[in-house]
Amino acid sequence: MLIHTTRQLTPIISHLPYSNLHSSGQKLQLSIGRVVTNRGLRSMEPRPATQGTEIPSTQAGVAIKPQPPTSVTSPESPNPTTDQPAPKVDEMDQTKLLPGETVVREGKAAILFPSANEVFYNPVQEFNRDLTCAVVTEFAREQLARKGMKIVVPGEKERVVVSLSEEKKETDEQMEESHHNELAETVTVGEKCENGLRVLEGLAASGLRSVRFALEVPGLQSVTANDFSTKAAALISRNAQYNGVSHLLQASCRDASMLMYEMRGKKERYDVIDLDPYGSPATFLDAAVQAISEGGLLCVTCTDMAVMAGNSGETCYSKYGSVSIKAKYCHEMALRIILHSLDQRAGVHQRYIQPLLSVSVDFYIRVFVRVFTGQSIVKNSASKQALVYNCVGCGSFHLQRMGKRTSHGKHMKYSAATGPPIGPVCEHCGQKHQLGGPVWAEPLHDMAFVQKVLVSVSGNPSRFGTAKRIEGMLSMITEELEDAPLYYTIDHLSSTVHCNTPPLLQLRSALLHAGHRVSLSHACKNGIKTDAPPSVIWDIMRCWERANPVKREKLSETSPAFKILSSEPSLQACFTVREDANPQSRKRHLTRFQENPQAYWGPKARAKAR
Repeated sequence: MLIHTTRQLTPIISHLPYSNLHSSGQKLQLSIGRVVTNRGLRSMEPRPATQGTEIPSTQAGVAIKPQPPTSVTSPESPNPTTDQPAPKVDEMDQTKLLPGETVVREGKAAILFPSANEVFYNPVQEFNRDLTCAVVTEFAREQLARKGMKIVVPGEKERVVVSLSEEKKETDEQMEESHHNELAETVTVGEKCENGLRVLEGLAASGLRSVRFALEVPGLQSVTANDFSTKAAALISRNAQYNGVSHLLQASCRDASMLMYEMRGKKERYDVIDLDPYGSPATFLDAAVQAISEGGLLCVTCTDMAVMAGNSGETCYSKYGSVSIKAKYCHEMALRIILHSLDQRAGVHQRYIQPLLSVSVDFYIRVFVRVFTGQSIVKNSASKQALVYNCVGCGSFHLQRMGKRTSHGKHMKYSAATGPPIGPVCEHCGQKHQLGGPVWAEPLHDMAFVQKVLVSVSGNPSRFGTAKRIEGMLSMITEELEDAPLYYTIDHLSSTVHCNTPPLLQLRSALLHAGHRVSLSHACKNGIKTDAPPSVIWDIMRCWERANPVKREKLSETSPAFKILSSEPSLQACFTVREDANPQSRKRHLTRFQENPQAYWGPKARAKAR
């Protein structure tokens, strides 16, 4: 595959659309990966065109004068160009705009972008890129603090911990903050840190995300922006020069998997790997879990939600080793499917994952996990996965762990799990079950880390254009039940028994009165996560139906509603609204689920490639 890649790249270099940037016989000279042209240059940056000269057009050899740049902003940012530093004048002069080219501004980056769909770009994913910058910044803060370095983020105030006790006893948080303030070396954005993080963006397209890393995340040693498209690689190089980050950002034109496989050595691994492909990341996961450093951060996006949400369970199994189910909780199940796949592939190499943050957003899912090595801990993997039994009638679900581990002092005993947790048919409606999974059954987030990211974003709201939405989503995540996988939806519960939909606060209050915990879910606006068994949930719905009766004579005797309502409830639900039924994120009216930012705002068309 590497030979095939090398053989392909050399003849196409002269046909790059950006190789027309030449004057007086000067030509674009590239070093792509380890394939070096005979001209001897080792940089992907184009030579600047001479000022005042016409730039030859790619069409019919006609010389066309450069068009003035058109500024394009993201639909998610209310004022995306406010307080955004423009590229330096000398750098802008050196990087000429091509005919029809626009300048896309996002965060602190200004990206040159062709008008034709030759390089992929979706402005709606600004939230994805903002969140990634916030997570990587907090990860860099933790990692560099261990090396005695302190990062400085523009606009971020010093974190002051105030003690309310009269004796002013120093808490653990104060001790940590005191240690953080005593760190000798400080690192700022835009400067190269020799002991900093090495970052790889495997599928960079225009290089927007990598440029933003270089401009907005402190404590980086290098950023490698890779793309298999030669047009994209040339554009990345020009964008690095245009934003003045060529000292940090290196463009690469390689097969992403081959690049990561070559960096599997312990001294060559990346500290952060970002994979945001068009569609499924499945083909890159095996290489990624090997090329990430010990405790490194792996960021993965999946946009093939039709497959992961149950439309093609067999395809999902072939890609991720898990069967997806078309159920109301499909978006959270998709998160658990990709985490299962990552953990399974890491386990082959005696490695395991630790999820930091997992989000379902718009039309995609995004996970941030750390990867560690440990043969003894890898043995716990089977007990972290579970099969899902989903009733096709009422939607009740049960999880069956794949393995069982029992602690015996300092030793751990492993055995096969016993089950199944259900009978031949559903005990509530008499229907059969679907079998899905296996999926990740452990917590989706590291709440301590999520809280740090939330404090950082809310304390510096001007840093990101989508800061309000990030704050709302992270606040909602901190309220989620960690040990209650999947969720029910209120509208599905009411439609199952053909009754009116109970108000959110009343249903939450009924579960709390019954002695169970309950939370909302960031993955679904009407989702309810609870540790209550399905029997309690249907008892509550039976009590609600009594207060809001349905016409029993119109129900079919074989319908789930008839079977459920034919049984008497074993508990009397109380629907009096409790004070703790309304979560803080809802009380504060935080932006948790955004409205459509623009028409036809979903996944964009794949970039056209020759």
